Amino acid sequence: MKKILKSSLILFFIVADLNAENLLDIYNEALKNDPTYKAAEYSYLSDKELVVQGRAALLPSLTLSGSTNWNEYYQDKQLQQEYNSFSSSARFSQPLFRLDSWFQYKQSKSLSNAAEADFAYEQQNLIVRTSELYFGVLREIDNLNAALSEEKAIKKQLDQAQQRYEVGLSAITGVQEAQLSFDISKAARINAEGRLFAAREALNALIGREIFSLNELGDSLLIEEPKPSSKEQWVDLALKNNYQLKAAILRKSAAKNSARSAASNHLPKIDIVGTQSESETNQFNYEGINVNGQGIPVPEITGRKNYVIQFSMPIFQSGAVTSKRKQAYAQYEKTNENTLFAQRKIIQEVRSGYSNVVTLVANVTAQKQAVISATSALEATQVGYKVGTRNIVDLLQAEKNLYSAEKNLANAKYDYIIAKLKLSLAAGTITPGDLVNINSLLE
Repeated sequence: MKKILKSSLILFFIVADLNAENLLDIYNEALKNDPTYKAAEYSYLSDKELVVQGRAALLPSLTLSGSTNWNEYYQDKQLQQEYNSFSSSARFSQPLFRLDSWFQYKQSKSLSNAAEADFAYEQQNLIVRTSELYFGVLREIDNLNAALSEEKAIKKQLDQAQQRYEVGLSAITGVQEAQLSFDISKAARINAEGRLFAAREALNALIGREIFSLNELGDSLLIEEPKPSSKEQWVDLALKNNYQLKAAILRKSAAKNSARSAASNHLPKIDIVGTQSESETNQFNYEGINVNGQGIPVPEITGRKNYVIQFSMPIFQSGAVTSKRKQAYAQYEKTNENTLFAQRKIIQEVRSGYSNVVTLVANVTAQKQAVISATSALEATQVGYKVGTRNIVDLLQAEKNLYSAEKNLANAKYDYIIAKLKLSLAAGTITPGDLVNINSLLE
């Protein structure tokens, strides 16, 4: 395995690193270290507790309480009595009819499921983000290598033009044209170095450490049309599988249940409530018992048990119940429109993504032919330059055309891979298996 990471000025890591990392290596680290993904995971873990809290409002509740008090009784500023008193109580409650709590429970289930769908989308999106950053580095490496090769070739032509000028075989304009092309290629190479550094840092930020070498894309990439071959079939897949749309639909359901809960606040609430209490007072008792002139504390223990069916119903709340109901239904309509927007956005993404993949299939084929044509044109120009029928400008342009065609072909391949992943993401069908298949193309 090797990955060329070379630059004549700044980059100094080059070739044939047996410890080069592949796409799956980076993805597995991103699962553990990417802050965006980890934040989505903790958000899911937080929101899934909503259903537990919503269900709790429908289940029994038991509350225990107790207290101890120290009491002092004074008469004419003289302490007459001092004693402890204790109390304890237990309260049990079981809702019988709480329609508002029932709808709140259904709302919490929808919100918890929506959080799960959001996290599932982030899992899929991490595949695309990792691939974009990984191939972003490979793209800039290829661009830099093309710039280096172009600069080297033009430098060679510049040296030859200077030699021909010095012996009187060509005019000074040939040297000037070659020098101009060399300066432009040098500036392009410096820009490519900067872009490579930026791409590498973006990939480093994903996993929180520096990466030195990556496996490169081999020649076994198969360019093919999307399957299924119908744009509308991809739309149908997205409407069934896209997790962003699922989350939007679930939030719509949650908003509807929230509105129903608010509308139920004017209905009766019925609970079974049971209470049990006990108190103990260690107060002095002077009923003929006297020890050293003081009474002996005799505990007095009392208790009570109470079981009731509790009924409550709001009659007049100054318009608060009605206002909250209107507010909740307005929120539901807003969520309904957001869901419609999400659906249309996903349909647009799928259709655009499908068309993009089809276009890139044709583009890769065309770029392959462009490389072949540019190679033939360069060879013909080199022959013409040697026999004097072509000038230095023609030769420099032919070399630029070849390196540009090679760079465009590499970029087209990377664009094709990412476009296919994004189409699968929009359709909700992307899996880590897609990453395994792409990883098998690296060498």
